[in-house]
Amino acid sequence: MTDAPGPPSHKLRLSGTRFWVTHRRREYGPFDYEWSKDFCGIELVYRGHKFGEYVSAEEIFADLREFALPLTVVEVSSIVLGCVIYGVLNGLTEVERARLLVERLTEAGHEKFTRIETEAGGE
Repeated sequence: MTDAPGPPSHKLRLSGTRFWVTHRRREYGPFDYEWSKDFCGIELVYRGHKFGEYVSAEEIFADLREFALPLTVVEVSSIVLGCVIYGVLNGLTEVERARLLVERLTEAGHEKFTRIETEAGGE
């Protein structure tokens, strides 16, 4: 099934460190991350509210329940944030990060979100 004319039903929009997930033509976000104040972890943020934290591969916490997002949006945003954090911590280039993101989304059955629009800087 293909998208009807007009805005795409599913996509990602990236702008700097922020991103939005479009699901069924509705946009959710921005999702983002920030280094914790002590630089020992990475805080996960949705619409300016912290919803989780990455401290190490063994210590990750995330809970988006309070936002009542569709499960698909939670799954896709989790994959994107995981790829972003992995890319930052492992020094991946922009091309390598994009390739990783497309691979992970496809592996998880979310290939319709591999349409990615990139904006320079912030909004």
